[in-house]
Amino acid sequence: MSDGLEVVRRALAGRPAWLVGGAVRDRALGRGTANVDVDVVVEGDPGEAARAVAGAAGRAPCFALSERFGAWRVVARDRSWQVDVEPLRAQTLADDLALRDFTVNAIAEPIAGGAPIDPLGGLADLSAGRLRMAGPDAFADDPLRVLRLVRVAVELGLEPERDTLRMAGAAAGRLADVSAERVFMELRRIVAAPRAVDGLQMSGELGVTEVVLPELVAMQGIKQSRFHHLDVFGHTLEVLQRAVELTTVGALQMPALQAPLGQSWPAVATLLAEPLADEMSRGEALRWGALLHDVAKPLTREVRGPQRRVTFIGHDVRGADVARSVLARLRASERLRAHVAALVGNHLRLGFLVHEPQPLALRSVYAYLHACSPVEVDVTLLSVLDRLATRGEGARDAIDAHLRLAESVLEDALAWHEQGPPAPLLRGDELAGALGIATGPRVGQLLDSLAEAQYAGEVTTGDQAIAYARALLANL
Repeated sequence: MSDGLEVVRRALAGRPAWLVGGAVRDRALGRGTANVDVDVVVEGDPGEAARAVAGAAGRAPCFALSERFGAWRVVARDRSWQVDVEPLRAQTLADDLALRDFTVNAIAEPIAGGAPIDPLGGLADLSAGRLRMAGPDAFADDPLRVLRLVRVAVELGLEPERDTLRMAGAAAGRLADVSAERVFMELRRIVAAPRAVDGLQMSGELGVTEVVLPELVAMQGIKQSRFHHLDVFGHTLEVLQRAVELTTVGALQMPALQAPLGQSWPAVATLLAEPLADEMSRGEALRWGALLHDVAKPLTREVRGPQRRVTFIGHDVRGADVARSVLARLRASERLRAHVAALVGNHLRLGFLVHEPQPLALRSVYAYLHACSPVEVDVTLLSVLDRLATRGEGARDAIDAHLRLAESVLEDALAWHEQGPPAPLLRGDELAGALGIATGPRVGQLLDSLAEAQYAGEVTTGDQAIAYARALLANL
């Protein structure tokens, strides 16, 4: 299948048109590019140019993207690439480039090929590892560029120059006027970047976080119990950093995780790579779980008793609601909201099981998997990352016990993810008929108890299930 740039060059041959944006920048950085996302500026009607590209691609879908700027988008039928076609927004190409966000994104190249057109010195900035605004009105023209500054910096490893940081900080408050969908698009990429923690720290320094994620600002300075070595915000960033490492270098490169995850790592890595929602994988969603897992601690902190014991009772349950509301405010999909809320709401469960006799009884394993489903694997990983980032009093023994438990549960969690719970031995109507009772909530309770007993190997046939349920019914 032809890539987007090849199609564009074939469709727009002979027309005044230029390749701009990431494809030009990434080539200058020596990054391999598959030409998946191609941005083109044309003289004349962008709709006509977009339709020409769509025709050259075998009548690919083509539609207007922006009434404000007159942009169009063409998407390959197999969704392997997309091309955005924009009109010149000024009298000349140089003036058009001056309206862009950063100099590194204001480099153009003729569609037919040739020397880059670089009126603002973007190539020199790339060589110096510098991120610089394209003009003094860059952030005033579009406040989202303040957040994009952070995203481009952490994705490309560029250092924002001083005046650019100053102007960005001055405009940060106007992010409140930007649509939530656009904000989330940038936040999603910041959290997915290898330098996600640096990005959040930069966001805080610029005053961005208090506008787009005030719940993180509320974590700062919230002291924890003696079992923690960091405040809530510092702990959260450390958990996020470990999630970044897990989803980039992998457990086999993380000494602390080689034992609990090593044997299961191929299956875990496959799961983390699964697409989930909002153009995110499960691994990227795990990072959001790390970011928000303690989001309700500022709301639930109490100091109890004469020993002044710090507690955060209920921060898991309340945190699930807060996490859901944060993602709803950002216009994330319902699937992502539910997934992250489940991670936050269940992140303490494995730690509670450390205090039960080991190895865990199968009934306890079932109760854990049933409660955490469908994030049984993901939340097990999150609990491990959370435990590793909790290094206060007695940490070594607590971490060792938690990792041993996680190792024993993870194989069951992976099997549950692949196969689900065992198929029930009886349907609800069959059970009700055998017991001579009406269907309803009582039958549902009996089926739940049977499922647990079946998982534990205590009942294996329909007749055994009926006898077991009859005994339970007699004791209700």
